[in-house]
Amino acid sequence: MNIFSCFEAEFQTIISNLVATKQVVAGLDTSRVVFELPRDESHGDIATNAAMVLAKQAGKSPRDLASLFASELEKIDGVIAVEIAGPGFLNLRIETRLWTREIADILAADLHYGKSEIGAGKPVNIEFVSANPTGPLHAAHARGAVIGDALAGLMEFCGWNVTREYYINDAGGQVDVLARSTYLRYCEALGHDIGEIPAGLYPGLYLREVGEALAARDGDLYLDKAEDEWIATLRSFAIDAVMTGIKTDLLALGIRMDQFSSERALVSSGAVQRAIDKLQQDGHLYQGVLQPPKGKEPEDWEPREQLLFKASAFGDDTDRPLQKSDGTWTYFAADVAYHLDKLDRTKGPLINIFGADHGGYVKRMTAAVAALSSQQNMLDIKLCQLVNLLDNGQPVKMSKRAGTFVTVEDVIAAVGADVIRFIMLTRRNDQTLDFDFAKVTEQSRDNPVFYVQYAHARACSVIRQFEKDQAIPTNADLDLISDPAELAVVKMLVGWPKLVESAAMAHEPHRIAFYLVDLASRFHSLWNAGRENPSLRFIVEDDASITAARIQLVKATSFVIRTGLNVLSIKALEEM
Repeated sequence: MNIFSCFEAEFQTIISNLVATKQVVAGLDTSRVVFELPRDESHGDIATNAAMVLAKQAGKSPRDLASLFASELEKIDGVIAVEIAGPGFLNLRIETRLWTREIADILAADLHYGKSEIGAGKPVNIEFVSANPTGPLHAAHARGAVIGDALAGLMEFCGWNVTREYYINDAGGQVDVLARSTYLRYCEALGHDIGEIPAGLYPGLYLREVGEALAARDGDLYLDKAEDEWIATLRSFAIDAVMTGIKTDLLALGIRMDQFSSERALVSSGAVQRAIDKLQQDGHLYQGVLQPPKGKEPEDWEPREQLLFKASAFGDDTDRPLQKSDGTWTYFAADVAYHLDKLDRTKGPLINIFGADHGGYVKRMTAAVAALSSQQNMLDIKLCQLVNLLDNGQPVKMSKRAGTFVTVEDVIAAVGADVIRFIMLTRRNDQTLDFDFAKVTEQSRDNPVFYVQYAHARACSVIRQFEKDQAIPTNADLDLISDPAELAVVKMLVGWPKLVESAAMAHEPHRIAFYLVDLASRFHSLWNAGRENPSLRFIVEDDASITAARIQLVKATSFVIRTGLNVLSIKALEEM
């Protein structure tokens, strides 16, 4: 139990006592009460929203309730003062020893410090990447891949049972285009001049390898044959070949999927009809005519009765068609069936990591999942904005092998998987990210991955230097840690468990990367303070007691940085 959990437990005792003395009403819901580090350090050591979130329930003004809570919080051992800020926020100032004693807890927990059980073993399905199986992964795919995998690692660290899933969109017209493109390369492999790749087909050189592999396996079996005699075979062969490449790229990024689901297999199994039947039975479908799309003149619109899903009843802007005029299912119908399949398999909430071009699908899919599950908030969709690939500020040229974009394989070869993973998390998923090859490989504080890795390597260097002469002590006097620069690091370390839980609950793994950069910054500042003031050095040759305490602080820092990088599946370097 860390310092924040201790204060939250003390607060529960305070509430019980106030109820017993009839100063507040019984039955207050304290689930939203938090004790945490204040955003502004000048506001104190610990802040709580208790009075703000409980005022309405208690039938008191926030400031009156804050005053009541403040008088009780001041009685807790180690609390120096409690101040009321603004409309009723409470800021606590506490004795230094309450912070420094946490160092021993960090060392005892080792790399498990901050590990949480808030997930309680509950299942969650995270679908990410899901790129069309028509070519290699490109840089934008890498962003979604890293965010999805980092979120999975974070939620596993917090006790969820996570399924990492990739949905193979192998039932649409794009895979028939893939088959035709492969056929051209197959003919080329057999010595035929195919000329320029026709418009509408995939021109990438990666398909030359696929065509050669097919020719090596089947010879001229399909040469000069009608399309209907080879398209199914080539479609399957090409999809398998492309997916093999995609899986290789994912493994190179450190990503291992638990489940690959095929749209074609799902549709052929009758899953779409089953999903439609369920929505029909639950009263969520009707035959109707949609209003004309915005911006269309009435004469351009042909009203037609369709099978419609009552999406607007679940927060969407309009109801959605499930069947085309020729009787076939819409893409949306297949997506509905897929999400029902995930709900049935996972028995829990779903998270989708989509590209920015899927923004129009958010409301309709969350509506569909709400209808299928009879629960709100069962689907969270995170949209990833674009990645701008640069080199010294200039746009990077396209990949020769891919033909139209820079592949994940290219980026891994240039900078390595760890750099990609960290940099992709240095912006929120809904913000555009500039990935500059020159910047992400330079050794400076402007490069966040270097900055964090260097902080860990520095800590390991200090520990190695100390261990040349003696073992790290286990009973250091941690009260000797008192300088503001030292306490700034301690407070960041102690905030790690709370940060982990809040990031997992919000489905925002970038918070881990942000935290690591901030922690690294404070540790580097403490290091530099020791260079300017010898009394603040980690190893003080004529003072064994302060050295022992500071070495424990350094080791605790290395543990937390390594743990954070582990959550993101990034190596913590010990030497640089």
